[in-house]
Amino acid sequence: MVRLGLAGIWLLHFLPLVLLSRLGAALGALLYAVAAPRRRVVLLNLQFCFPQLAESERRELARAHFRAFARSIFEHGILWWGSKARVQKLVTIEGLEHWRRLDGKPVILLAPHFVGLDMGGIRLASEYRLNSVYSRTKDAVFDRLLIHGRTRFGQTTLFARQDGIRSMVKTLKKGEPFYYLPDMDLGIRDSVFAPFFGKPAATITGLSRIAQLAGAAIVPCITRQLPGGAGYVVRLYPAWTDFPSGDLEADACRMNAFIEERVREMPAQYYWLHKRFKTRPEGEANPYEP
Repeated sequence: MVRLGLAGIWLLHFLPLVLLSRLGAALGALLYAVAAPRRRVVLLNLQFCFPQLAESERRELARAHFRAFARSIFEHGILWWGSKARVQKLVTIEGLEHWRRLDGKPVILLAPHFVGLDMGGIRLASEYRLNSVYSRTKDAVFDRLLIHGRTRFGQTTLFARQDGIRSMVKTLKKGEPFYYLPDMDLGIRDSVFAPFFGKPAATITGLSRIAQLAGAAIVPCITRQLPGGAGYVVRLYPAWTDFPSGDLEADACRMNAFIEERVREMPAQYYWLHKRFKTRPEGEANPYEP
């Protein structure tokens, strides 16, 4: 089934972007209707984060998320098999001056899980040396394709998250920038509870620890999906000052607060399909369990 789906994405990548966008929106509407377990996860996340919205508004936001997510699936075909010129046309870059003015200092690009995450990372890697991290899955075929897509321009080394941070720190010290994705619930190990939309969320402390060990600056990097067939924009923000602070919990709070601000700017594009609040403080039940 996975191979069949990937073959379909490969065929679709020949289509114009505007048509891919429409097909993605149609697939998203279908997934919202039939993928009941994931629809429940999305709606629970939106209930936790936007309790002020009416239920009908949250459902419409969930539909918009499924459309954005499905569109990004189809457009991954361009990332994985399209020419470098087409990838660079698909995604434009803003804010490079924030990276350039660091003048050789080790840099971590903080890249939260928006639907355009891969678009921004692969677009930057088409021009610049940029290492990154991934989580191994149980599907070897998908893992190989993910590694191919993120390394196909020959300027990226991918490190498995399960292997720890030592290799990441080593490459940063050599001056190789790192595209880092630290905003998922990976369990209690190496995590602290930091508020995300006012709800305690298990937040890994890798950003602070790696930055401390490598002497790296943090440059936030957010990729926005544009309407219709207009592609994406990856935006780099000014480097953070006074980070890491020496307080892992304070640093995690700062990171989550920044991500929350960006989510409020484009709420349909954050990765709500992930069970962001599954790890709970002692005494609290996993809210996603039936």
